[in-house]
Amino acid sequence: MYTVTQLIGGVWGAGGDDGEFVVCDPSDGNRVSTAPIAPADEVDKAVAAARGMAAQWASTPAAERASALLRAAEAVAEVADELAQATTAEMGKPLADARGGVEAGIATLRQYAELAPARGGRTLHGDPAALDFMTPEPRGVVAVLTPWNDPVAVACGLLGAALVTGNVVLHKPSERTPATGWLLARALDSALPAGVLSLITGGPETGAALAAAEVDVVAHVGSTATGRAIAAAAAAGGAKVLLENGGSDPLIVDAEVDPVWAAEQAAQGAFANAGQICVAVERIYAHRDIAEDFVDALVERAAALRVGPGRDPRTDLGPLVDRRHRDQVHGQVTAAAAEGARIRVGGTLPEGPGAYYPATVVDNCRHDLTLVREETFGPVAPVVVVDSFSEALRCAADSPYGLAATVLTRSMSHAQRAWRELPVGTVKVNAVFGGAPAGAAHPRRGSGQGFGYGPELLDEFTAMKAVHLQAPGGGHW
Repeated sequence: MYTVTQLIGGVWGAGGDDGEFVVCDPSDGNRVSTAPIAPADEVDKAVAAARGMAAQWASTPAAERASALLRAAEAVAEVADELAQATTAEMGKPLADARGGVEAGIATLRQYAELAPARGGRTLHGDPAALDFMTPEPRGVVAVLTPWNDPVAVACGLLGAALVTGNVVLHKPSERTPATGWLLARALDSALPAGVLSLITGGPETGAALAAAEVDVVAHVGSTATGRAIAAAAAAGGAKVLLENGGSDPLIVDAEVDPVWAAEQAAQGAFANAGQICVAVERIYAHRDIAEDFVDALVERAAALRVGPGRDPRTDLGPLVDRRHRDQVHGQVTAAAAEGARIRVGGTLPEGPGAYYPATVVDNCRHDLTLVREETFGPVAPVVVVDSFSEALRCAADSPYGLAATVLTRSMSHAQRAWRELPVGTVKVNAVFGGAPAGAAHPRRGSGQGFGYGPELLDEFTAMKAVHLQAPGGGHW
């Protein structure tokens, strides 16, 4: 059982007078963690404390900030196993996947520590007797609100980029993974100056108060609805907003690809982390020529996945984060079946404790079904059969979201069309996951705005200042 405390103004255990909330293990319903609820006035005090530290941290040399972040990365590495275990206990993912998320977070911290000191401004060509240049400056106080589905990797990216560029940060982890956020904050704080990082816990009301507070940047990874509410609240105070929100990422299966290989890719994209990944495969457009063989192979892959608790090394598919979320996923599946879609495997609520849901394949789907149009965020693979690659592209592009898309094809011309025509931030050809480590993307439309990853994220947390230096009237200094 984890007892979470807050970190405000460099003091652990501050605040928490507005009660607490409890997180239960989604595999069996047992209590995992308790955390305090920060009310709005407590959030404001935390912001004021952070503001008091901002100038000192901003004036710290870039190399010193980078060294501190490297020490923080090592501190996180020392508690990597505990972080992975807490993640599995709070949100259910298999322990090996949780460890992978922690390792990715550590690697990101190290990457930003190396990249940040090498960043600079640029000189401008003006009057030869004057000096003109542009230089990046920290934005000030940053509020970071992170999700539960990959809590360490995402938090390390946003926290690392904000801190190493000279901002002070207030971090609110998801109310579904507060202990994971607490353990991460303890490790980071051990290597940083007191007051540079704060940890605030609570539910949606606490997040709303933080977004509306007098901060300079609000960075949020989570649902589209929450992201829009945060953007509206932050706009009132003039804060810059970074959003990486929901998606309904398409997978196009072109004619003439190997249907068994394509099914392996689809299964990985749709069922990894029980489908609880921002860039999970949410809808599949399969060419009629291979659709039958593809679906048969996908059903076979789904049926072979072993469902169980994340701490069991034999588990392929852990539980969903909680039963409320499971009910939402199952509701979309049953609604699609009521409208003529066919559940080929899965689609049932298991008996017993926990929030388990089986890998589910639904074919005979139409493009206008809610299961296809909206984000499901569960281990569900709906398949729409199309008659041409052009039809698949049209359907894939027809979405209120714009996060990512995957195309499986043997045609270079189709691959070229896909990356040019799909209105998403990331296009992957012949691999549902992967890509170079420094890759970054701008999500589109309902999926967000601003860079969420890669070296460009460092730029998001700075503001450029133009400087003109000219000698006084006499012509000499």
